[in-house]
Amino acid sequence: MANGKGIRWDNFTDRPKHLIKVEGETLLARIVRLLRKFDPVAQIIITSTDERYEVKGASRHEPLNNKLEIDRFTEELIEDGVCFLYGDTYYTEAAIKTIVQSTDTGLLFFGNAKRIVAVKVFDGELMKKHIHHIKTLFLEGKIADCKGWQIYQSYNGAPLDSREISAHYVMINDQTQDFNYPDDYLRFVENKRA
Repeated sequence: MANGKGIRWDNFTDRPKHLIKVEGETLLARIVRLLRKFDPVAQIIITSTDERYEVKGASRHEPLNNKLEIDRFTEELIEDGVCFLYGDTYYTEAAIKTIVQSTDTGLLFFGNAKRIVAVKVFDGELMKKHIHHIKTLFLEGKIADCKGWQIYQSYNGAPLDSREISAHYVMINDQTQDFNYPDDYLRFVENKRA
């Protein structure tokens, strides 16, 4: 998923965060390379309207709808067996291997206590059901956020404003790094040098 607005990043380093380089490789190219390593036959689709997000080994899809943050889970691509990875995240090999090899029957979320970094969909209709539920509540003003956390909480029957982690969540602590803000990237680069 690389179809966010990039407001928090604000084109730091004169490039979108999905195209920042870590160890000489853009985040998107790294994700594609690691997915190919652990699932050589995967169909990899980068969801973005930005033509610069063309990556060898993947195709690019322009989402039909991208108004709300939850729309990053590109509805027209949701089907059984799809996995949504956040394109602004640095994944270790261990993280991608865990995501690729994990199984469930409905939905499976990956991340740490603060952030979801991937959602693996085993039942596409179930994913759509929870997305529509969250969007409806948000558009009616009944909830403040309309993101991946709300999908997770809806799926688990938990309060939609919580970050409670229970079933259907795989903790991959210290195996990913998000770059929401320039400071996230600068700290990461400094730690890599140390």
